[in-house]
Amino acid sequence: MKILLLGGSSFLGRAYAVEALARGHHVTTFNRGLGAADPPGVESVRGDRDSAADVARLVEGRSWDAVVDTSAQQPAQASLSARLLRERADHYTFVSSVHAYADWATRVIDEDAELLPCPADAPPEQPSGRELKAGCERAVLEDFGAERSLILNSGLLVGPHERGGRLPWWLERMARGGRVLAPGDPERTMQVIDVRDFAVFGLDRLEAGTTGRFLTTAPPGRLTFGEWLETCREIAGAPDTELVWVADDRLLADGPDQVAPWLELPFWAPDLPEWKYIWQVDSSRARAAGLRCRPFAETARDTWEWLRERGPADDTDAEGRKRVPGSALRQGIEPAKEQRLLAAFG
Repeated sequence: MKILLLGGSSFLGRAYAVEALARGHHVTTFNRGLGAADPPGVESVRGDRDSAADVARLVEGRSWDAVVDTSAQQPAQASLSARLLRERADHYTFVSSVHAYADWATRVIDEDAELLPCPADAPPEQPSGRELKAGCERAVLEDFGAERSLILNSGLLVGPHERGGRLPWWLERMARGGRVLAPGDPERTMQVIDVRDFAVFGLDRLEAGTTGRFLTTAPPGRLTFGEWLETCREIAGAPDTELVWVADDRLLADGPDQVAPWLELPFWAPDLPEWKYIWQVDSSRARAAGLRCRPFAETARDTWEWLRERGPADDTDAEGRKRVPGSALRQGIEPAKEQRLLAAFG
């Protein structure tokens, strides 16, 4: 097949490109070329998806069997590409997110749950927000056609080439050794999916011409936070690495050392009403359609091998914290703050 990847140079786009090439497909990537290099073997077309002229230049004289859009963050972006590609491609996969659902994290959701309100024709350059993915979905369905479109609402993606640094942060923190602050309840379950498993499922559905929608993440209850951290410790930890568990309420207590969930300790979701169902997405429809998820130990091991091959990255500061993509925020707790909390509660 001839497949167009809108994105295609890092993480999910890269996983799609590598898997598609391995299956013998011809892959065209469309991106600005400012991030990671495109995988060897693709046809690279440079351009800005916000530019109607650039997208028109991309499609001129070309056609594809299918489009995979991993990069649209604004409804205007999705609308432009879907509109200009609807006569140039037969099938459109849009990678959305579980975040697009109004009740995500506060109750169990499935494919029929209500999406956040955001119109397909929202003006460009909207402030960042969960609702934008819902607007992107509506734009694809309206401008390309629901009868030829597939929406994949992604769960939390991890694996080699990860951007955002959640799993890499934990692996590199374990490698530094010493006492490691382990937050909350080690028995709380998680839902994360290896980016390569997501790409395999997405391409399986693309090849089959599947339309509709799937919540695409691992089954609920498959992995606990304790198993997550212990696996990271076993794979990357120094000989003296020790997990020290501290309860949610102590880390959330008011004061200068209050810890921000998720950001300072990646994937820490405390036992609060607004976080209760964060790891309870119903992915049974995707599993029935063939989604398979590898053991987390394999994902962690492969990610650690990639980190060691890559070496230090420019998204990491001197204290081991990682820059959140598209933001000035840093992910990961300051070492001095971690040590104060360990001394007080550990």
